[in-house]
Amino acid sequence: MQALDKKFVPVMITPFNLKAKVDFEAISKLIDFYLAAGVKGFFANCLSSEMYSISEDERLELTSYIVKYVRGRVPIVATGSFGLTIEDKAEFAKKIYATGIDAVILITGHFANVDDSDEVLLKNFNKMLALTPGIPMGMYECPAPYKRILSAEVFKTLMETGRFVYHKDTSIEQAQVKAKLDIAKAINNPSFEFYDAHSPNASFSIRNGAKGMSSISGNFYPEVLVWMCNNAANPDMQEQVDWLQQEIIKVDPLIHIAYPMSAKYFLAKRGLPVRTISRAHALELTPQQKQTLDEVYAAFLNWCDVLGIEKVDVEEITRPKVLLDSPI
Repeated sequence: MQALDKKFVPVMITPFNLKAKVDFEAISKLIDFYLAAGVKGFFANCLSSEMYSISEDERLELTSYIVKYVRGRVPIVATGSFGLTIEDKAEFAKKIYATGIDAVILITGHFANVDDSDEVLLKNFNKMLALTPGIPMGMYECPAPYKRILSAEVFKTLMETGRFVYHKDTSIEQAQVKAKLDIAKAINNPSFEFYDAHSPNASFSIRNGAKGMSSISGNFYPEVLVWMCNNAANPDMQEQVDWLQQEIIKVDPLIHIAYPMSAKYFLAKRGLPVRTISRAHALELTPQQKQTLDEVYAAFLNWCDVLGIEKVDVEEITRPKVLLDSPI
């Protein structure tokens, strides 16, 4: 793949208003911000969206709004494997696909209990696929309800169904990532895209054939991850890429603390109308946590200066639009 084929796909957060309701106006500004940063897709209704803390109707309403606001400018995927039974999950998958998304993402931990075998997992996946004919699917090794990492063998079996066009990997271990990338390369489904969720793996995964990244760091500094996706496989940029990768590795544990509140604080610091209100994280950020995030922000500004990365003009995005309905 050429550098221009690489993508950064953010896992979207959900801004809330003062009544802890979904703030659609803030979501519009957030989408504008992501697009201005150069992202080439969206993962809506995901763990970062606090999908376990919003109702089924809110999941559908939120995803539908994002689809309508994006207007086909980039592809959108969203989680669709909610429900007590496989039949329930299939029904919800059909509903969320009807919002206009490009693929329905299936959480691996939704298809087997923590102590169930891979045979149970595959049986339930196959049943899900049989109940949702024609719907493009994706896999996501989501940390909740528990992180079910797919072995290379299970990944290969699922890939051979031909139904999967997307995979978000959270295995972290580079050997496991490469094993799956090698399988995807051998199967060679032109519609399939592999994304690593672990920012410290960015350059490794992209150099080994991943389509791109889909990490929480995109809710802090998406411009930096877009730059990484565009340059990681370029041998002429290896020194700069390796330097940035080490910088990202240093701060990655810090941005995970109190997430997604940490991301909301960071985005507000950048000037976006995102409140530090979360349904998933009940505690306020401590002064020490805020200071740490302020230091990460300073590091982000330095990365942009060193590498010539153009920061999004948030003031331009948030400025009220003046509509001229009649000649002056």
